[in-house]
Amino acid sequence: MAIGRRKRLSKLTDYFYNELHGDLKKLEVQRKELASSVLYVGLVIAFFASLLTYALLFKSTHAHSEADFLPLLAGGGLFFFIKKHMSSSYAYGFKEKIIRPLIKEIDEALQYHKSHHVSQSYFERSRLFRKEIDRYSGNDLVRGEIEGVKLQFSDVHAQYRSRNSKGNSSWHTIFQGLFIVADFNKHFKGRTAVFPDRAEKVFGRLIGSWLQKQNMQREELIKMDDPEFEKHFVVYGSDQIESRYILTHAMMKRLLDYKKRSKVPLYVSFSASQIYLALEHKKDLFEPTLFTSLLDYALIKEYISTLQLAVGIIDELKLNERLWSKE
Repeated sequence: MAIGRRKRLSKLTDYFYNELHGDLKKLEVQRKELASSVLYVGLVIAFFASLLTYALLFKSTHAHSEADFLPLLAGGGLFFFIKKHMSSSYAYGFKEKIIRPLIKEIDEALQYHKSHHVSQSYFERSRLFRKEIDRYSGNDLVRGEIEGVKLQFSDVHAQYRSRNSKGNSSWHTIFQGLFIVADFNKHFKGRTAVFPDRAEKVFGRLIGSWLQKQNMQREELIKMDDPEFEKHFVVYGSDQIESRYILTHAMMKRLLDYKKRSKVPLYVSFSASQIYLALEHKKDLFEPTLFTSLLDYALIKEYISTLQLAVGIIDELKLNERLWSKE
């Protein structure tokens, strides 16, 4: 049933070319016109910002400061604001005519809300990222119930703010990427979290293990008896027995396979009766490209693969199998 409902890449590709390719060709015409207009506006802004910056530098009788380059910074901000405004109609058309039908074709039970995102409360409940959030945003929320498993995912961007000695603010990314929440069919008393094992990868097994134990911000370090899993992940939890109960050899293999498919850093936590997955990206995954042709199949394949990857956790992690019962 799962294979029939959540279609394979070949079937989705056939659907795309049979049903959506005509709309994509129309969007490609719009993209080319928009790209030319945006490029023209960018050149005009850059020209005037450069003139103002040169005038400030030429007239300045003292050492150059950040204020002398303010026109360039302001010009950059103005360009991105105008670009976003000019692209809004194009992005809306792409999501309505391409992304929404693709999601429905993957599974009819899924609902798409392009302007919404997974709520901040779910993000904080995962406790994967300990930094206090000052700004939280996102888009392209997909949610539904498949084979009794409630699932939702979206792009999210969590940030914190810092101030220097002069009181100037800077924004820093805590996490940006795809955030997924799903039922796990077991209510846990504690919490188990799985992180990319950067320490062991960088410093080797001996030093990496020591550094893992020194992480006071996390709960108790839990060593797993799977060498391949330990190469890629580090596990912290509030209960050694419960964490090992969750991370069976089969589950560790599934997480490893899922991480290899995603090809990006993967964070996972198990808490209450839910599983949270965070896949780190540096871009909005479902935004249409502006300076690359929409007719490039590799690009469309990337959109389809991302959607399959998110929905696929139900099958890949066996969330639809009642391996545990909720207490």
